[in-house]
Amino acid sequence: MAPSVPQLLIILVIIVLIFGGKKIASLGKDMGSAVRGFKDAVKEGEEEAKQETSQAKTDSDEDKAKG
Repeated sequence: MAPSVPQLLIILVIIVLIFGGKKIASLGKDMGSAVRGFKDAVKEGEEEAKQETSQAKTDSDEDKAKG
């Protein structure tokens, strides 16, 4: 059973009281940069995999031409 809106608001108020507004903003910024870094790393990995695949295909084509 999902919490209702008033329950979520109470939880949010408690979190703000415990951590403070500046700390929550800092955590949000850190989370955003972590997600951005993860996406960049995944994108780099995909590009490297494509390059390796195309290089392997080129090598295979060259071997067939020689044979």
